[in-house]
Amino acid sequence: MKTLRVNLGERSYPIFIDEHILENTAEFLKEKVRHDQRLFVVTDEHVAPLYLQPVLNSLEQAGYTVGHYIVEAGEKAKSLDVLQEIIGVAIQSGLDRNSLFLALGGGVVGDLTGFVAATYMRGVEFIQLPTTLLAHDSSVGGKVGVNHPLGKNMIGAFHQPLMVIYDTHTLKSLPVREVSAGFAEVIKHGLIWDASFVSWLESHAEGLLRLEPDLMKQALYRACSVKVNVVSQDEKEQGLRAILNLGHTFGHAIESLSGYSGFIHGEAVSVGMVGASLLAERLGMAEHVFEPTRRLLKRYRLPVRLPDTFDEQEMLDVMKRDKKSKEGKLVMVLPEAIGRVQVVKGVDETLVMEALKQLKEVE
Repeated sequence: MKTLRVNLGERSYPIFIDEHILENTAEFLKEKVRHDQRLFVVTDEHVAPLYLQPVLNSLEQAGYTVGHYIVEAGEKAKSLDVLQEIIGVAIQSGLDRNSLFLALGGGVVGDLTGFVAATYMRGVEFIQLPTTLLAHDSSVGGKVGVNHPLGKNMIGAFHQPLMVIYDTHTLKSLPVREVSAGFAEVIKHGLIWDASFVSWLESHAEGLLRLEPDLMKQALYRACSVKVNVVSQDEKEQGLRAILNLGHTFGHAIESLSGYSGFIHGEAVSVGMVGASLLAERLGMAEHVFEPTRRLLKRYRLPVRLPDTFDEQEMLDVMKRDKKSKEGKLVMVLPEAIGRVQVVKGVDETLVMEALKQLKEVE
């Protein structure tokens, strides 16, 4: 088993990464969670048939009282309506301020459940049980929330989990497209922080796409290590943590304009990272970042081109509503080199429009 620790003083917590550990969930809880605390698992309709029962069995056999709720799979579950549904069931189930939520699923379930925990009776504890590759990123760091029709993650909070229990065997059940999408965030961690990790990902692409267990544990450990380093230094995105948003200003706009249905999050971020590399080269702040970025993402079968159906002005308008924007001015994370990025304020909108047009021509 590989373990990491997010160092945030009293809010510090461990990350456990190994195969076949969901069926032993209760073992990880026994030192942190009392048996008189009611537990409540939130999962989705795709994950529930595969992994809900083993988790419930482990917890119930250990003497915990556990409820559960199953949401619709997909980004549309990250809404205030679904949040209210879950809180209603939690109230009816008798959950109190000592209760604890468990998020069993991908990034949507983790973000949604974390926000339920952050707001239920003004805040209770929760645990992340990620089951997707993409969730290696979203499950660490305490960003939780739901979407608004006008923007992704516009309603949310910082609420750190009690722990993250990452069973890598769950990745075997993912569709091929989901696996590729998940690697976008793994690659992102290399692009922002560690050029040697980028080289390693390029060298081991075929084995990683086959989800070879030892390679996956290593990849997740290295990617999570980047996130841990950043979050431990800047929990609430006052400075350094913003670098984790490489590709996300473009990506969130793509998701928003496609109604959160045309692109998986990782796919949108992939296109966004290519867009960021094009913009960085146009600004003259980097050389030779576009081609290595494009090549690596294509190696992992990720999209690198903005479809012609997207209007550049609409994209720009949504990007200006991004949470990082200040007084209507674009603030973007852009690469200086492979493994190093910079937060750039007041990005020239004309150059962004040019980059968007160029992004439609990428092969």
